[in-house]
Amino acid sequence: MRRLRRRGFPARAVTLRGLCTDLTDVSGVGLETHVNDVLALLRAEDLHEMVIVGHSYSGLVAGLVADRARDRVAHTVFVEAFLPHHGRSMLHAFPERQRALELRLIDANGGRWPAPDHTVVGDGQDLTRTQARRLAERLVGHPGRTVTEPVVLEGPLARQRASYVICSRDHVNGCVAADVAAMRAVPTWDFHTLDAGYWPMVSVPGPLADLLARIAGRDR
Repeated sequence: MRRLRRRGFPARAVTLRGLCTDLTDVSGVGLETHVNDVLALLRAEDLHEMVIVGHSYSGLVAGLVADRARDRVAHTVFVEAFLPHHGRSMLHAFPERQRALELRLIDANGGRWPAPDHTVVGDGQDLTRTQARRLAERLVGHPGRTVTEPVVLEGPLARQRASYVICSRDHVNGCVAADVAAMRAVPTWDFHTLDAGYWPMVSVPGPLADLLARIAGRDR
């Protein structure tokens, strides 16, 4: 955030409900909860011409906020993120066997999708051991309903003006998910690549901030 603010962008991070601590009851927290919380923030502060950035799961949130608030969101940026698809949950991006495993983990952990440990966080992701440990220490289990609740889009995802940031070290031989690759054909979308793993905000914060500033600056 500091890097973007120094470049003149009043950037802010939004902590989604249920992700402050593992101790919070998240039984009532779903994907729509997160979307509605961000929409409420935009309305409460009367924000317009916003660039919404989502990483990983929060790509769903960013895409849905842009879908519901087209009068307030100018551009969506998906940083190595899941894309929202109507009628499908985030876990539908996983193979069926893995999806079933994750559902069992959520059930066994009181409705939370457990956070990975530092060995998983750092495996092949361009992080030092110290970075991986520090990041893992900050992670909390994710509200399970947010990744199992189906997406409800009001308009086609291709209608959005968006950028997708691919973190090249997270992919084997440059292969990205088919739904992401399909968006290359959309004229209102553009693609960028960072030489980084899944956590560019930790491993390459400077280049990530530079890229986000360039993307946001075009819409000023």
